[in-house]
Amino acid sequence: MSDRPARRDPSKLVEAEGFREFVRDDWGPADRRVHGVDGAAEAAAAHRARLSHEFPGKRIALAAGHAPVRSNDFDYEFRADSDFAWLTSCYAQAGVLVMTPSGGGHDATLYLREPAGPAEPDFFANARDGELWIGAVPGLAEWSAALGIECRPLEELPRALRGQLPEVHAAKGVDPFLDSLVGAHSPDLRTTLAELRRIKDDWEIAQLRAAVDATTLGFEDVARELGTAVRGGGERWLQGTFDRRARALGNGPGYLSIVAAAEHAPVLHWTRCDGPVPEDKLLLLDAGVEVSTLYTADVTRTFPVSGEFTDAERRVYDLVHEAHLAGMAEVRPGKEYRAFHNAAMRVLAQGLHDWGLLPGSVDKSLDPNGQHHRRYIVCGIGHFLGMDVHDCARARAETYHEGVLEPGMALTVEPGLYFHPNDLTVPPELRGIGVRIEDDLVVTATGADVISDALPITADGISEWVRAHRG
Repeated sequence: MSDRPARRDPSKLVEAEGFREFVRDDWGPADRRVHGVDGAAEAAAAHRARLSHEFPGKRIALAAGHAPVRSNDFDYEFRADSDFAWLTSCYAQAGVLVMTPSGGGHDATLYLREPAGPAEPDFFANARDGELWIGAVPGLAEWSAALGIECRPLEELPRALRGQLPEVHAAKGVDPFLDSLVGAHSPDLRTTLAELRRIKDDWEIAQLRAAVDATTLGFEDVARELGTAVRGGGERWLQGTFDRRARALGNGPGYLSIVAAAEHAPVLHWTRCDGPVPEDKLLLLDAGVEVSTLYTADVTRTFPVSGEFTDAERRVYDLVHEAHLAGMAEVRPGKEYRAFHNAAMRVLAQGLHDWGLLPGSVDKSLDPNGQHHRRYIVCGIGHFLGMDVHDCARARAETYHEGVLEPGMALTVEPGLYFHPNDLTVPPELRGIGVRIEDDLVVTATGADVISDALPITADGISEWVRAHRG
């Protein structure tokens, strides 16, 4: 039985006059400070200015959203909508941003729930939001001072949106309350935001670096726990090890961590993490810390649990490493986005051909109507990175996969080979081997900065790293 108090109990206290009178008085000041990150408010203001430029004379509305229900009266942890957070640096549940045309730009107003004071029943009766249950939270004045945005009570939102011109451009589907107040969904708003977010400013790049630095520590934590995992802790022990670091240094993992040992390594999204960790097999670790500002890293390393590759594992690893270098070499301004994908795929196809695993030539496999090599790497080679692990997903094809790289873009490069244990097209010594190497890069004016390069990528380097850190 859980020791956590039931949520339904407080509602009965509303009718208890003695309790209501006694709970109302003799409370000192509560700590309502906003614990923000330096530069966050200024960065959000600059982001709003960029969006304002794209929607002159239009009203704009976006919501933070609500925590989804996990089960019955328990919720998952809340995470603000990424576009809302990018524009506000506010992470409060149920918030709504309204940008109203003013002069040559927009005025921003943030509508938030005002915390209920001791004189109000919600103070003790609302187990979802009441401060006797969840602790003190910032009020409108605190948020306004921290963010430099006018903050108004959420109850005033209907009056601010209804019956006024111009029409509201809103991102619907996040908050039913906002959805009920505006007309049709404006898909161009989400698309515009995705395309604006492709180019990271200096503050955003610093957040990504912080996420990668924390992730590096998480990988080292995992290496130190390999012995415990082998002795019985298994993949779950290592998943918990990384996720603890993510929670200690940030908001938590930026996505479900992938801890895939032995024959699980070829499974692209092995998030069950419920298998053993054999001493004589590979471990594929794909994980990233999401810092408090919601920017996430996304890094993968594959390494021998013992610290020593077998000949077959080394052969696969070296081919993936060659493809990884070829892909990263194509990440620079002015190059087509697909260039790094194509370069890595050619190396992999050539290697697979040399091993006799393709039914025809390399060119036949690389032809759009061929793609035989994709049996062993059905996924892509990378993606944009930022507040979402697969960032800017709503951008148009011509600005993403069919576009060109520009300074300030952040992306991953992650080639791999995945030989499933029951794949009869590969020789027995390769079955069950999965290798992926993934780095996070930022395009610069002259090339690219590999911000995850604190972790080694060569076979010798990764072996030495395991031996140096393993407990």
